[in-house]
Amino acid sequence: MRICDICGKGVQSGHNVSHSNRKTKKTWVPNLQYKKMEIKGENVRIRICTRCMRNQAKVQKVRPVTPKAKKTTTKK
Repeated sequence: MRICDICGKGVQSGHNVSHSNRKTKKTWVPNLQYKKMEIKGENVRIRICTRCMRNQAKVQKVRPVTPKAKKTTTKK
């Protein structure tokens, strides 16, 4: 299924219209990419459209996977 996991964008259909006004069926598919993200503490591989990658407002809830840094604790 060609659907973005973030925004739900999917395949759209319509017509190619020639100069003589003949119509043929056409489909437009979103530019989907696989990306590893951390969602609710889990590393997940999701399909995400390039528009959502650029739009920080939609992607700010989902952080890219980064290597875990060692936690240092200071004793008082």
